[in-house]
Amino acid sequence: MNIIIAPDSFKGTLSALEVCDIIEKAFTDVMPDCAVKKLPLADGGEGLCACLESICPGRMIQAEVTGVFGEKLTAEYLLAQRGAAVIETASCAGLPLALGRENPETATTKGVGELMLHALENGAKEIILGLGGSATNDFGIGAASALGWKFYAANGLIENPAGKDLGDIISIKAPSQPFPLPVTAACDVENPLYGENGAAFVFAPQKGADKEMVLRLDRGLRNIAEVVKKDLGRDVVSMKGAGAAGGFGGGASVFFGAELKKGINLILDLSGFDSLLPKAGLVITGEGRLDSQSLQGKVISGVTERAVKAGRKVALICGSKGKRYEKVFDAGVSNAYFCCEEPKPFDEILKTCRQDLYSAARRAALDFKT
Repeated sequence: MNIIIAPDSFKGTLSALEVCDIIEKAFTDVMPDCAVKKLPLADGGEGLCACLESICPGRMIQAEVTGVFGEKLTAEYLLAQRGAAVIETASCAGLPLALGRENPETATTKGVGELMLHALENGAKEIILGLGGSATNDFGIGAASALGWKFYAANGLIENPAGKDLGDIISIKAPSQPFPLPVTAACDVENPLYGENGAAFVFAPQKGADKEMVLRLDRGLRNIAEVVKKDLGRDVVSMKGAGAAGGFGGGASVFFGAELKKGINLILDLSGFDSLLPKAGLVITGEGRLDSQSLQGKVISGVTERAVKAGRKVALICGSKGKRYEKVFDAGVSNAYFCCEEPKPFDEILKTCRQDLYSAARRAALDFKT
């Protein structure tokens, strides 16, 4: 049997490549003659560089840039042989970097813009920008400022703009030359910029915002949308995905001319996933926690949609069950297997995650062997 193993990471425990390796071991132990193709995947957040490095070989490049709260840090990006620079917003503006001091009003994406400049100077021909995992809610004005954009309040130029400044901006000045490289922004959400389903209300609480801060940030996003329309002639209000990464989806489109794509679709296209499906007898995907959100732009949704459309069997191997996980069966999933049938303390999960995943994958292998 030809098997494609194409999972997301099990966040906090196992990388996507580790998941691939463990599932492969279980299947080859049970079915020694099976042929396995491993595709470790990501949806646009952390792990995007590692995922694409296995598809588009290149080298990791380090650069000193501005961190999430203005401090200097060393971040990495992938410069692929084909000329694409793969940059993760999370590498310098990610939520783990803000742990214990979360504040989306003062967090900045400035380092992302600096990484884009570094990639340009190192010969990149295009930018693939992963938006996921950010600690920010600044519409990307931090990154834009690093690329020469100017933002003005009533009292003049705003230095080092961040989320707290969005409501004060009254005008925007573009740089003399636009950013010269094509930019594709990978995201896994379609949320609008503002409102009850927008960046501030949906995502800012996860980044440390209380109710009052959420309201301020939402007002700021409404204001920047109005100024962008007035000064730049761009309407981001109805743009799907504008609310990704604290509004960075909308900002990337406005300031860099970025094309927004679902991260998983971008990666599957680059990997040649569709060309592998005709010979596959089984497609395996998975993630750490399976729930109703898994079908909304995540790795599982992208893999399942394409595999089912091609008439392939799809099995899920996941860490645990979440709310309404059964919805995946309506999408055409054949079987689902879980490492943990019941909730476990995280420290215990860390100790047993590899063995638990192997056991779940072995159960799947035995089922499909017969």
